[in-house]
Amino acid sequence: MLGGGGLVAANVYASATESSGAGSGTNGTGHVLSAGMATIDCPDVGSRLTDVPDASRSDVDRELALLDRQTAAAYQQLQQAGQPTGQGSGSSAGSTTPSAGSTSSSVSGSVDDTIMNPLKEKRAAAIGRISDAIDRAGQRPQGLDALAACTLRPGADGTGNGGQATATATASPGQGAQQNGAGQGGNGPVVSDYVDITSVQPDGSTPPQQADASRGSFTSDCGVNANGLFNSDNVIVAPGVTNGAHHFHDYVGNQGNNAFASDDDLAKAGTSCADQGDKSSYYWPVLRLQNGTQERDAGSPGGGTEGNAGQIVTARQVTLTFEGNPRGKVTAMPRLLRIITGDAKAFVNGPGNANASWSCTGYENRQLKDKYPLCPAGSDVVRTFRFQSCWDGRNIDSANHRTHVAFTDADGACPAGFRAIPQLVQRIVYDVPAPSVQDGGRTVPLFAVDSFPEQLHKPVTDHGDFVNVFDDGLMREMVDCINSGRTCGPDGDGSGTTTAPTVSPGDGATAQPGGTATATATASATATSVPAPAPSASRPSDEPRTDATTTPTRTGEQNHATEQPPAAKRHRGARQGRPAPAASAAPTASGTPSPAASARSAQSGPSAGSAAPTESAAAQTARATATGSVPPAAAQPRPQGSQGSLAETGTRLWPAALGTLLALSGLIMLLRARRLRY
Repeated sequence: MLGGGGLVAANVYASATESSGAGSGTNGTGHVLSAGMATIDCPDVGSRLTDVPDASRSDVDRELALLDRQTAAAYQQLQQAGQPTGQGSGSSAGSTTPSAGSTSSSVSGSVDDTIMNPLKEKRAAAIGRISDAIDRAGQRPQGLDALAACTLRPGADGTGNGGQATATATASPGQGAQQNGAGQGGNGPVVSDYVDITSVQPDGSTPPQQADASRGSFTSDCGVNANGLFNSDNVIVAPGVTNGAHHFHDYVGNQGNNAFASDDDLAKAGTSCADQGDKSSYYWPVLRLQNGTQERDAGSPGGGTEGNAGQIVTARQVTLTFEGNPRGKVTAMPRLLRIITGDAKAFVNGPGNANASWSCTGYENRQLKDKYPLCPAGSDVVRTFRFQSCWDGRNIDSANHRTHVAFTDADGACPAGFRAIPQLVQRIVYDVPAPSVQDGGRTVPLFAVDSFPEQLHKPVTDHGDFVNVFDDGLMREMVDCINSGRTCGPDGDGSGTTTAPTVSPGDGATAQPGGTATATATASATATSVPAPAPSASRPSDEPRTDATTTPTRTGEQNHATEQPPAAKRHRGARQGRPAPAASAAPTASGTPSPAASARSAQSGPSAGSAAPTESAAAQTARATATGSVPPAAAQPRPQGSQGSLAETGTRLWPAALGTLLALSGLIMLLRARRLRY
């Protein structure tokens, strides 16, 4: 009886501990949710290059992309070494697990011998080739050799493995291992990456506008990528390199953007923008739910094989607004100007260039850079990118993709030698419920952006990219609209009267005005897909929902735009060091209508109670058809085995059942002994 009762008590206690621990460090499946996993910190060579001759660009870009691949491969080795598959936390695959008495120095030595030192040697060779390439066409850079060595950043336990050596690891076909409750890719996010938006202090005030300020705005409606245009390229940072980003991007606007797209390709491509004069390319890392769904990139580089796993979420709303300068007038952006805001490697580089921010509808005066928001019921996740709004007046790109543009000073003034240009503000709204951090996302899944593997899906790594392919005529209209104080595009009629923003309950914060085009979302199409349930009616504005529960089902279909055409047909456009191309005399499409009229031509009438018109699903489909990108039929994501099943419960409680039998047997024996005694 005592033995059986003890077994029952021990099993029940263990189950209760596991369940309660989900709220304070596990995901409800025994996986440890460490606050910080081990990662590899390599100096960013690309950001140190401020002068690269045009003749050397292709060689330098190729070697920089190789450095990223080397870091990703080393990080994957580190992950494999930390899994309980016979490898030690600091050893490479094939070595034995250290005993309990092994010292941290021996583990560290194993990591150095098998991962860190080989990585340093490979990086040194690539950096040498970068220096040689620049030396052949210009002046050899100094100090790059010191950037070869990388650092192993330890996890929360200080051992270099973030407590991962004893973690359970599970894997799905084509996906990275799920361990530590750290997202299904095994490398983040973790519970400490999230914070309740209501606990965040409101932001400070913006710079006051001067008398000569450019107070207008121009909005371009380019949809939400409902047709599912994704790839893991980055034509700005890694032109000519497939999977140069190591994570997937959403694309709106230009439909021809991939690693091999030349300037001519971008100019000739279709666009998802309502005004066909805007062929600009707007792209950012996709947002995923860590819910076990296998997207079509589950076995692809940039996707599941690099830890970017789960259901891709299609935004409910994307607003692209160009704003003025608080101190003076703006000048036109040069055609083919490239701008990157934020830093994809900010987790290891530091927050110096981090710029993307996170918030919730109704609370947008509270912005987060290093945390994902937990939004209250009825509030949607908002992701905002504010791009640099000062241009050096000469170059459309620079060697490190940053020095040709700049942010304004605190008072709104551009740095010396720079001129103000329209500031692009991207506002992306997602209808995703707040994750259940109390159980590590088991009940309601965590969400996170795609990232380089070693960046652990941290929100601080979020970033946006923009290539200006506006028609010259439409760009002039934009500048005139902003400088004259008018509101043009879906949110205004160009008359100079601005549309009042929607006020959301919460704390009195006002949602930023933006277009409200809503698209019918699509799910990953597979051979075994079944029809998805009908989507709920789209909301015409950012007014919070009244329902307390939502089930996000929107995803985009994988559409790899990475075919490599013959090299002879590809050429590099204007790059760093070259002057901006002269303005052409191309007329504005459809004569001289106002931008607002052009934008409204592809939209349905305004929805009741909304300040901005809502684009119907039919209009979205028609626009997509016109641009050659028809959204795929909606389909339900491929189901995967869920946790918490009856069989799983049985495997956890069989010791309790055995203990109960032992206790009953003991009781029967006791009763029989008492009868025999009397």
